[in-house]
Amino acid sequence: MKKFLLATVGSVVLFNMVAPAGAADMPVKAPPPAPLPVIYNWSGFYIGANGGWGSSHNCWDFVTLGGPVFSDGCRDRSGGVLGGQIGYRWQSNQFVFGLEAQGDWADLSNTRVSLLDPTLSTRVKTDGIGLFTGQIGWAWNAALLYVKGGAAVTSNRFDLFDTPTGIGLVTSSATRWGGTLGVGFEYGFTPNWSFGAEYNHLWMGTANNSFTAVDPRLVGILNNRISQDVDMFTLRINYRFGGYGAPVTARY
Repeated sequence: MKKFLLATVGSVVLFNMVAPAGAADMPVKAPPPAPLPVIYNWSGFYIGANGGWGSSHNCWDFVTLGGPVFSDGCRDRSGGVLGGQIGYRWQSNQFVFGLEAQGDWADLSNTRVSLLDPTLSTRVKTDGIGLFTGQIGWAWNAALLYVKGGAAVTSNRFDLFDTPTGIGLVTSSATRWGGTLGVGFEYGFTPNWSFGAEYNHLWMGTANNSFTAVDPRLVGILNNRISQDVDMFTLRINYRFGGYGAPVTARY
């Protein structure tokens, strides 16, 4: 009986010594791999709407038949802009390239008494703005910072009228072409929808407005020369079509 008890105790001690070592040799299940990050894709065709504020800076010069130019001063006029845009972007790593056409209705109008003759007043109105630009940007996943530049066009109307009566004397309409440079920021809040803000400056150069009526006060005046610069700040929303707007998974 004594020998049996000693043998039992020895077996228990030996089992307790061997069991931990065996457990240490058992394979441990590896934790599941972390999910790969999702990268926003800016590539594809898009269409959108924009609206905001614009300001046009104009300077007037009356050009005389004899050659001298009379400066009639400068004036800023501000108002709302509203329109849309359509374009295409393609992404290479973090670089984003694009082409875009934008058209906006504008209400930038200003009336002032002429310095040449206080009985005359001038009115200049810009009622349309178009931009045709290329873009290059840098993307941080769903955030995009970009610069853009290209051609700009404005639709303008010039009126010269009698100050006391408001009777129109001269009317001229002109479509002016120039250049533009801008910067913008856009954020994709869903795979296909993005929202952003953009600033553009337009250099429209100088245009001559020939007179279409004869008034005794305008004898000796050949035409009115107007220079124009425009600043625009707009908020934008865009929708990208089809699978081009779907997020893609990064691969390593």
